Amino acid sequence: MQKRKLGKNGLEVSALGLGCMGLNFGYGQAVAKDDGIALIRAAVERGVTFFDTAEVYGPYINEELVGEALAPFRGEVVIATKFGFDLDPAKDPRGMKGAPALDSRPAHIREVVEASLKRLKIDVIDLLYQHRVDPNVPIEDVAGAVKDLIREGKVKHFGLSEAGAKTIRRAHAVQPVAALQSEYSLWWREPEDEIIPTLEELGIGFVPFSPLGKGFLTGAINQDTKFASGDFRGVVPRLAPDALKANMPLIDTLETIAAAKGATVAQLALAWLLAQKPWIVPIPGTTKLHRLEENLGAATITLSPDEVGEIEHGISAIAVQGARYPDTAQRLIDR
Repeated sequence: MQKRKLGKNGLEVSALGLGCMGLNFGYGQAVAKDDGIALIRAAVERGVTFFDTAEVYGPYINEELVGEALAPFRGEVVIATKFGFDLDPAKDPRGMKGAPALDSRPAHIREVVEASLKRLKIDVIDLLYQHRVDPNVPIEDVAGAVKDLIREGKVKHFGLSEAGAKTIRRAHAVQPVAALQSEYSLWWREPEDEIIPTLEELGIGFVPFSPLGKGFLTGAINQDTKFASGDFRGVVPRLAPDALKANMPLIDTLETIAAAKGATVAQLALAWLLAQKPWIVPIPGTTKLHRLEENLGAATITLSPDEVGEIEHGISAIAVQGARYPDTAQRLIDR
């Protein structure tokens, strides 16, 4: 698989990464541990070198799974993880049942890094993101804390997630930001307004999460889809039955274009992201080997400017319905 660079300090990763959250968090029933390990290792065998996790996924168990799965590949892969939540069991860190507690105090960041290093079975974290911007802690203090950890050799690169342009600039002035991880896809294009120009100006990479619209852009979800108990998509307004019914013309349009290209809708959606900028690295997640192989096939698809234009024209008249998060999680987005 081709490689791409995030930031200006030599962080090189596969053009597509693997978001590992869904293996045991957020989507209902977790996969068996051995199956999760097998899927992650299958991704390595197919050229993926970039793996995304976080302490809050579980909490903790996703980092443990990723650490065990990638133990044989030390030095060959890049592992990204995140800090920023207060995981006191008396509070809900997941943002779906209630507003999660944020904690990006420098002392807490240090505690999280020490624990994540142990769970991931590594000596240094390749890419450390602030998971959500904490309004109670100046971003300069957060960036300074990560800068200290980089000097100490415990972290290699600094990242932000769902941060606004002003926050990105303030953080970058203290410690260069290698990557921003935020939602971006054919049905969530807000980053194009201000975020992508800011990243391009500063030389920061972009790692889109939910590049397949939480599964919608695979074409496998429709207004009759019933989400399993524990699947957070069941409370996402954009995935409610009425919104799904209204949004289906987007899939119909993409299916027509994808068929002409000899691709699936998911592959077209990922190829479109890859065509936007050479420093964009999507991290689709999956629990199934055939979906992993389908997603990775997008890296072999080249879209010409005319084909990108065709996609743009085809979806331009479709107004996507529904918020991308419930209110409790929406409040965590930095502006």
